[in-house]
Amino acid sequence: MTTKVHKIAILSGDGIGPEVVDATLMVLDAVQKTGLVHLEYLKGDAGLDAIKKYGTNLPEKTVEMMKRTTACLKGPMTTPEEPGTPRSAAVTMRSLFNLYANVRPARTLPNVTALKPGIDLIVVRENTEGLYSGKEFEVTPGVAVAMKIITRTASERIAKFALELAMKRRKKLAFVHKANILKITDGLFKQSVLDIAKDYPDVELEDLHIDAAAMQLIRRPESFDVIVTMNLYGDILSDEAAATVGGLGVAAGANIGETYGMFEPVGGSAPKYAGQNKVNPVATIEAARMMLDYLGESKAANLVEKATISILKEGKVLTYDLGGNARTSDMGKAIAEKVASLR
Repeated sequence: MTTKVHKIAILSGDGIGPEVVDATLMVLDAVQKTGLVHLEYLKGDAGLDAIKKYGTNLPEKTVEMMKRTTACLKGPMTTPEEPGTPRSAAVTMRSLFNLYANVRPARTLPNVTALKPGIDLIVVRENTEGLYSGKEFEVTPGVAVAMKIITRTASERIAKFALELAMKRRKKLAFVHKANILKITDGLFKQSVLDIAKDYPDVELEDLHIDAAAMQLIRRPESFDVIVTMNLYGDILSDEAAATVGGLGVAAGANIGETYGMFEPVGGSAPKYAGQNKVNPVATIEAARMMLDYLGESKAANLVEKATISILKEGKVLTYDLGGNARTSDMGKAIAEKVASLR
């Protein structure tokens, strides 16, 4: 039995966030009762509701609280689109904690409609630069420019992360770019991957342009193992990958740096469903599983995975998007109870 206590930041967010996070905490509490892991929750304010209270969606006191933890479980948060409003809380966290690797698994699950059987891939997205650097300006009225920043340091770092991941899986890496058009920026990323890959001769490489990758992800999703790419391309491909295995209701993501990890469901806050206790919590539960794995608690992570797969396979407790009529809390409770019975 483990004796180490992991301090975890819990940011429930807004919209459906509190509901899916509460369902996930049922599962984490059940795992803790097995003695496999010990977690200490530190709860903080963040998201749309925090703007009304603090003037920002990520208050300084929440950031200071996060610094006392080793990982964060983040619920969905609404990002206002009006000029002058705060940028995405998730983007701010990635910057503050240098969470350079965005990791988005997509795999076929029982009783979840997928494009094909046997899909099991991970999109690894560089998280700190590219067009998402946010360096844009209006040169003159009607003419706007955005800067795409690509560095060798960040490109080699994400290439190494993806190659290490591929070595633990099926030893296949597709790297995605558009270097035939963007010869300097995407060319630098492509060459950086090739340079780092020399240290991983056992990994089979596949060189894909972004347009071809988008098509092949639909044609043959089962053939991919690990995909590595830049920020904007990775954002698009990871959502496309989620669509091949049932959509954002089952899609989770990790944002990982050298010393910190932030884990979240990748769907939006869906404010129209807030308070209805009807949305699927599996994505948030999967995010918690990834967090446990990141913390080195593989036995606890495997137990959450087995419990979730078992409930999906049984098909008795499913939310509306999976063809059932179970509530968010029902699914959280069912997976929590399965954790206890499997243990």
